[in-house]
Order: sequence, then structure tokens, then C-alpha cells
Amino acid sequence: MEFPKGFMWGAASSAPQMEGSSSLGGKSPNVWDHWFQKEPRVFYQGIGPEETTGFYANYKKDISLMKELGFNSYRTSISWTRLMPDGHTLNDEAVEFYRDVFTRMLDQGIRPVVNLFHFDMPYWLYEKGGWDIRESAEAFALYAETAFKCFGDLVEDWVTFNEPIVPVEMGYLNDKHLPGVFNIRRACQAGFHTLLAHVKAVQAFRKNEHRGRVGIVLNLTPSYPRSENVDDVKAAELADALFNKSFLDPVVKGEYPHVLCEFIRNESIHVNMYPDDLKLIKDNPVDFLGVNYYQPRRVKAGNQDAEHVLDRSFLHYEWPDRKMNPHRGWEIYEKGIYDIAIQIRDEYGNIPWFIAENGMGVEGEDRFRDEAGSIQDEYRIEFFEEHLKWLHKGIREGSNCYGFHVWTYIDNWSWLNEYKNRYGLVEFDLDSGERRKKKSADWFRKLAESNRLPGEAACDETSIRH
Repeated sequence: MEFPKGFMWGAASSAPQMEGSSSLGGKSPNVWDHWFQKEPRVFYQGIGPEETTGFYANYKKDISLMKELGFNSYRTSISWTRLMPDGHTLNDEAVEFYRDVFTRMLDQGIRPVVNLFHFDMPYWLYEKGGWDIRESAEAFALYAETAFKCFGDLVEDWVTFNEPIVPVEMGYLNDKHLPGVFNIRRACQAGFHTLLAHVKAVQAFRKNEHRGRVGIVLNLTPSYPRSENVDDVKAAELADALFNKSFLDPVVKGEYPHVLCEFIRNESIHVNMYPDDLKLIKDNPVDFLGVNYYQPRRVKAGNQDAEHVLDRSFLHYEWPDRKMNPHRGWEIYEKGIYDIAIQIRDEYGNIPWFIAENGMGVEGEDRFRDEAGSIQDEYRIEFFEEHLKWLHKGIREGSNCYGFHVWTYIDNWSWLNEYKNRYGLVEFDLDSGERRKKKSADWFRKLAESNRLPGEAACDETSIRH
């Protein structure tokens, strides 16, 4: 099961989850720094963004270890509040830090894929209104253009946003991100301003003729209906339009999906925009697409008596035949990665794309430690192998996928859950800061160096029930 020549193998992470030192080096607070300072009890075990995995202090060691794991690429992000603490002034110490990071990666043969936003809204901008206000799009465009100029000689693969739907969903339809409200109108407006920020960054990239290419990373979660009943199917279509196609269609096709527009009209939701905004979206498609895939979305018809509009539109459905990650509580459905591959091939012009995140979170990995002290995470190896078989099938059938990044290189800090669920190929010791390879690290090195899955039969789709 060989993968295409030049296939990208590596991992993904982000500045707020890896760097730590959030009060050092001239960095100003982002929303997570502020929230932790205000309500540390909300964060699992009271671990805040000041600590995390310490990449800011240990990046030289970490980059060398990435090389040992066989990485030929790595996706990270720039901290907006480190590079431009007040939104206007450039922080020279941050420029020096990121330039050294990217230079060392290149020296080790590791291609940097650099993301500009990973849920880390500057607190100064949040105080003004965050994604509720159009100014946020203008501020992001200035930040993006500054980053392109500072690092464009070292970076060829730029990502504007990672999972832009998540701050909208978790902050405006949930209380897991700030501002923590449930307001569908504000959610739609925040989503539009986020898309506008992306588009203005793409426009700046092309206008100034920077080298390389620019894309976006979306968490695509296929929506499967409970049945072929028309109400279940319509519910799945709307869920797909809201959580997948609300960004996927505009950034690739240049237009919003009809199902989403109809929903907004039916709910009398008004989204403020300028007359030329839709043309701006149409004229600035992405060069490539990153896809994060973890689990499917199972959907059934909504409850018409429910209080909230989304619950009236669709509800979660538990598939009786599902396979679960017992450590994380998420369904494991490997074929979903194949379904995404074919959808991109058939519905999105077979745009170049890569798996930007795929991984398995496990709580309490200490129990899987052997006598020598190494974590024997065969479950993670099996998780990756089964997904890669289905991805290989999609590539074999013509889908234009050029890489696979795991989440993540090393156990890192996560939003509110901190280090409760571990995802890394490398273990991070919270007490000592020591980095220790898990069994999956050696497996990944062999995979990356050989560019093939070892001695396994290709997946048989007839063995997977839909």
C-alpha cells in the first residue's frame, strides 16, 4: 500500500497549545490567557496556557525529535498576540523566534505548513467585539499580510484558519469558547466575519504576489442520516451545510450552499455585509484544502417542540452498530475519511488536499506503560492504520490527496481539557517536561520513511456497514 511520491508525512499542532510562555517574549493576552486568569477552575486540573508543552523554550530539541520520527512536514501556527501584541506593532523578538523555528525545520528537511489562527483571538480585539464586528476581518488581514512579509522567504504553505467553524459553534452556540452564548444570529454574523477575514488574507497574499500558496484547514465531519426517511435526510443535509459546507463551499466554490441560505431566510436571520463581499469571496478561492477528520456526525430529524432552532432542525443519533473510542467517547468510523476523499474529488473539482489532523485521544495512558517505561499505544497504531487504508483507497480512486498529518507530535495542551486526553506520538511528562517516544512513534517513522503501510491487505468496503 504505497502512497504517492513526495507524500507529506508529519503532524499538526498550534502555538497556543504548544508554546507556553504566554506572558513572556512580549506576547499580549489572547482570550485563553484572559479566561484562565479570570476562571482557572474551568480548566482541567488548573493547567493554563502559560505552561503547556514548552515549545517556546524547547523548540530546538523538539524539531530534532520530529526529524527522528521521520517527519518531512509539520503544521504549526503563529501566535497573533506574540507577533503583533497590540495589533499594529511588530514584536521583533517574535520575528526572531519564528524565523529560527522555520529555518531549523527546513535545515532538518521538514516542510513548514504555517497556520495564522488556531482559536486564539487577541483579547484586545475580543474586548472590541471579536468576530461580532467587521473590524476583526480588517485586523486579521493586516496581521496575515505582516506574517507573509516576515516569513514568506521561509514558508511556502500558508493556512489562514484552522477549523473556523469551531469558535463559531463553541462560542456562539455553546459555552466552551468565549463569548459562550447561544445566539444563532450572532453565530451567523461571526461566521461571516471569519470567512471575510480569510478571504481578505487570501486577497492580500495574491495581490502582493507572495511565493507559495494559501489554503485553509476545515474539520469535515460527514453527516450520516439515521434512515432514508425524508426528514432524516433533510436534517443531515442541513447539519452538513451548517458545520461543513458553510466554509467549504465559499472557500472552494466561491458561494454559500443553497440549503444554508434557505435556512437563514426561513429563520429571518439578517447577516450584515457590504455589496461587494460576495464577489470578493467568489474571486479568492483557496489553492489547497486541509481536512481534519476524527469522527462522523449521526443525524436524525429534529424535535419540532424544542426550544432552540437547531434542535428543531436536527438531533444527534447514536448508530447502534457504532465502534467507540472508549477512552474519549467518540465514534471511530474509518470509512468517513474515504467518503471525504470521494466528495472532494467529485463535488469540489478534485482540489489538492491533505489530511491535516487525524488522531486518537486517550485518558490515563499510564496504564499502557511497559516495564521499560514506554507507552505501548497499539490502539493508536491500529486507529491510524485503519484510516490510512481507507485514505489509500480514495487516492487510488483518483482523489488528489498529498499528505497525512497526525494529531499530534507530542501530548499538548487542549482547550479546557488540558492534558486529560493524550494524542501524541511522544509522551510529555507534566512534572519534568521530559519527552518520551511511545510505541506509535517508531511505527510512524517506519511508515514515513517507507511511504507505505506495511504488509496489510487493502480495506474491503463490503465489510463496513454504512
